[in-house]
Amino acid sequence: MFKSNQDKPDIIDEDLYEEIDQDELLEILEEEKRKVLEKEEQEKEPKTKRPFPKWIFWLVAFAMVIQVIAVIPRTFSIPAIDFLITSTKLYNDPVIQEYRESVVVIEGDDNKGTGFSISVDGRILTNYHVIEDQTQLSVGYPEDGLFQATVEETYPNIDLAVLKVEGDNLPFLTLAKETTFENNEAINFIGNPLQFNGIANEGKIIGYQELDSWEMPVLMLNAPVYRGNSGSPVINKAGEVIAVIFATQNNNTHGKVGLAVPIDYYYQMNNE
Repeated sequence: MFKSNQDKPDIIDEDLYEEIDQDELLEILEEEKRKVLEKEEQEKEPKTKRPFPKWIFWLVAFAMVIQVIAVIPRTFSIPAIDFLITSTKLYNDPVIQEYRESVVVIEGDDNKGTGFSISVDGRILTNYHVIEDQTQLSVGYPEDGLFQATVEETYPNIDLAVLKVEGDNLPFLTLAKETTFENNEAINFIGNPLQFNGIANEGKIIGYQELDSWEMPVLMLNAPVYRGNSGSPVINKAGEVIAVIFATQNNNTHGKVGLAVPIDYYYQMNNE
């Protein structure tokens, strides 16, 4: 993942956002997922003649919230807490689950990142810096398994690349015909941050941002982007990919933000 600054050239970012104890974060997230699944199973069970008093449920829930608020800040930052809460909330959303099937894990010799399928025959869009200098690449689909991948197209000047795997009837995401949005428009993105795979999160589009090292402006996102989110699709409410996350930036006005390549640039390069 790259990190850009208005006053400095693009550099490799070794520490995106907050420093997080990844093992503990993973344990908390898995525990929250388990609770969600248990709750769903309980809701499927036949109701008894004597319902459990709702006031007791809310009392227990309130006590648990107080405990979490008291304990978590001693270990995790506010952005990390938001990351957990939002990811857990989106975990069982059926629309998000459908999107997740097309988001892949890309692993090279010494690198891991995100990509997403854009066709039924296994064309995958990701960042160029995810696959740069990697001699062997494997791609893992959540439901369709592991594939060996070859590099089909590269566009280093906009940090995009297209991989190809041999497969049929693979799930894919639809690319928007152009990058259109409103300021503060809500978006979702799915990727493989930290030690996680297929993590969904949400954010908002701030607008376009000029970078000294780029000839064209990129999208700026108010979103919790972490290392491993490189190559994550930015999905609008219509379910279309309008951009690809590639970096973070310490912005003088908005603080730490995510940066994404507008999908328009892919079309421009692909048609040249």
